[in-house]
Amino acid sequence: MHDGNARSPLAPVFLAGPTAVGKSALALALAESLGGEIISVDSMQVYRGLDLGTAKPSAAERARVPHHLLDVADLSAAFDAAQFVRLATAAVVEIQARGRIPIFCGGTGLYFKAWLEGLGEAPPSDARVRAELEVTPLAELLAELEQRDPLTYARIDRQNPRRVIRAVEVIRLTGKPFSAQRANWNPEVRSQKSEVIFCFSREPADLRARIETRVDTMFAAGLVDETRGLLACGLAGHRHAMQALGYRQVAAHLAGECGLAETIALVKTKTWQFARRQGTWFRSQLSVERVPLAADADATSVARGLLDRHGRRSAQ
Repeated sequence: MHDGNARSPLAPVFLAGPTAVGKSALALALAESLGGEIISVDSMQVYRGLDLGTAKPSAAERARVPHHLLDVADLSAAFDAAQFVRLATAAVVEIQARGRIPIFCGGTGLYFKAWLEGLGEAPPSDARVRAELEVTPLAELLAELEQRDPLTYARIDRQNPRRVIRAVEVIRLTGKPFSAQRANWNPEVRSQKSEVIFCFSREPADLRARIETRVDTMFAAGLVDETRGLLACGLAGHRHAMQALGYRQVAAHLAGECGLAETIALVKTKTWQFARRQGTWFRSQLSVERVPLAADADATSVARGLLDRHGRRSAQ
């Protein structure tokens, strides 16, 4: 039986923080020191084809350390926290079975929260899903409800379309039965979640400079061409994938709505605003151990410090 007060030698490590703060380099250094594998906690890196704009780890980085939850969804698919938890649970089991340590790394706060605490209450209504359900015959909705959540089907007022629609909507949005919204995802795995969450931060001027450098690098590497190719594959019609920073702005540029220099400046501004929101979210929504990073911070040295603070021993 797992001792909730003892830290399993293979228990996950959690690295969080805003975009461009330097999480990926730290995760690589830590994984190499610990003998770990990285689980991406990023709602956009799950999509195949969204590479440059999401700063997805390169082939060389993936060759250094195994990565999980990259390229697991088509552009046309909706991906949510429930799917993340299911895939992350499977990844943790596989990684630990190999005697290695799962290292969660990313900036999607909701995914961290879903993994650590469960989704809890039913999510708010989604306009796209609701619109689809409202034009679906009630008999079809009831058949889906009976198949995916027999308990709710047995209890619900089947003559009330509004209640049936809401139950099916929640199931589709979360991947969980409507009747089990308060349940934990996986109590056996979740019992390990006494681990500290390291949340990295930088001085505003430093972080903004790193964001601007990253955006310049993305455009120099071919973000416009990548977006052009994705648009040819129908990116504009995929609501979830189009939420990724950079792609919508480049799509507007390709449509002739703004020049390249203006687009690059806009992506920098939008990314900076997003990073600030991420930092605020982590501080207010999760219990984290803050790790300020100096402008000249070296990933290997910082990783070594995390090992000391976390009581881990190097695998080397």
